[in-house]
This record gives sequence, structure tokens and C-alpha cells, in this order.
Amino acid sequence: MDVIYWILIISVAGPVIGSAIGILKRPSELFMYNMLSFAAGVMLTISLYQLIPQSLSLAIPQFAVLGVLLGATCMYILDKAIPHVHHTLGESEHGMNLKRTAIYLILGIFLHNFPEGMAIATGTITGFKAAIAIALAIAIHNIAEGVCTSAPYYFTNKNRWKSFWVSSSTAIPVLVGFFFAKVLFQNISSDLIALTIAATAGLMIYISCDELIPTACSKCNIHWNHSVIFSLITGVLFVMILSNI
Repeated sequence: MDVIYWILIISVAGPVIGSAIGILKRPSELFMYNMLSFAAGVMLTISLYQLIPQSLSLAIPQFAVLGVLLGATCMYILDKAIPHVHHTLGESEHGMNLKRTAIYLILGIFLHNFPEGMAIATGTITGFKAAIAIALAIAIHNIAEGVCTSAPYYFTNKNRWKSFWVSSSTAIPVLVGFFFAKVLFQNISSDLIALTIAATAGLMIYISCDELIPTACSKCNIHWNHSVIFSLITGVLFVMILSNI
């Protein structure tokens, strides 16, 4: 099978698997925190070790700097404008009743996943190994989000299959973002490609620092454990090993 198909399968697996788990049986919170920490390690290493150097190699440094700031700023605006899973698993940033919260979280994640699809496509420029690593990290991130959307939605409507399909639909913008970016890269200059690659790095650094690491390492949570630190380190080592295979 062509590598690009594996990338697409991994890309949509996160929301689908998470949605299935949410309507069946949630894994332990400690396991989820370790997975999020691993994803953070992968995202940070890919950003600093591959995407930013690739951006610097394609254009003047100013494009890389602007791109990182642009990507982080876009995610910040999305994060503030749209309800989203934040800090603790399944907690909404806005106080709402459970049904409205579940719907808003699904819509919020739906919109958040478009730039994540673009990020996966950006990895194909650096190399398919980077694309697979990015897809894997984002998929792990989206498993947690799938759990946090399908579970409360199922609780409110009692329809297992409807909850699964509605929550799984958040995989659609990942695919749309992926193909949009693939077409875009065929029609823009190397300077704009460098800007987009750096913006992807900024996006993933923001997600890691604003969502994944605070959620995984919050000591106010009774389930916090030092294992999440080593999960992050494992994510770093995973990218380093994958890059040299």
C-alpha cells in the first residue's frame, strides 16, 4: 500500500477510535495522560528537529520566524473563539449544560481539525517519515478528544451509534485540510511553502504547550504520575529513531 494511504488511515483513526472508546468504556485517565504526553513529545520534536530547519532551508529566516508566530497566533485565536477541550479531559472552557457542551465541543474540534490536517500534509514535504510521525501524534491527540465528545453526547441522547458517527465526523476536516494543503503546495512559491511549514511548527508547538503538556502534567489532578514525563521523552526518542531508520 502506498505510504500516503497509511498517512490518511492514521489521520482519521484518532477521532474514530476515540469516539468508539467514548461510547464503550473509557480507558484510565493515567493512560490517556501518558498518550497525550507522548504526542506532545512527538509534536515538539518534529517541529524543532524537522519542520523549522526545513523552513529555514527553503527561504530567508524571517519567513520561518513569521510562520511560527502566524501558526501559534491562529491556534490561539481558534482556542479563544471556539469551545474546545482544555486542561482536563472532558472539561469545557465555557460553563454550559451537558448537551450544549457536547455539541459545542464537537463543533469546536471539527474546526480545530482542519489546520491539523494541513499539518499532516506539511509533513510530506519534509519526508513521509515526518508525515507519519505527525499523523500519529495528532491521531493520539484526537483519540482523547473523541472520548471527550462521544461520551457526553451519548450520555445526553442515549443513542450509541448516533453518538459514534457524529463524534467520528470530526475526522472529515482532517482529510479536507490534508488535501487542501497538498493542492496548495503545488501552486505556491518556495517562500510561501517555507512560511506554511513554519506555521505548522508554530501550530503544533502551541497545541503541545497549551493543551497536551498542561493536561498530562497537571499536578492538581490526583491521577498525575511521573510516568507522563517519561512518555514525553519517549515521544522525543521515537522521532529521533524514526528519522534515522
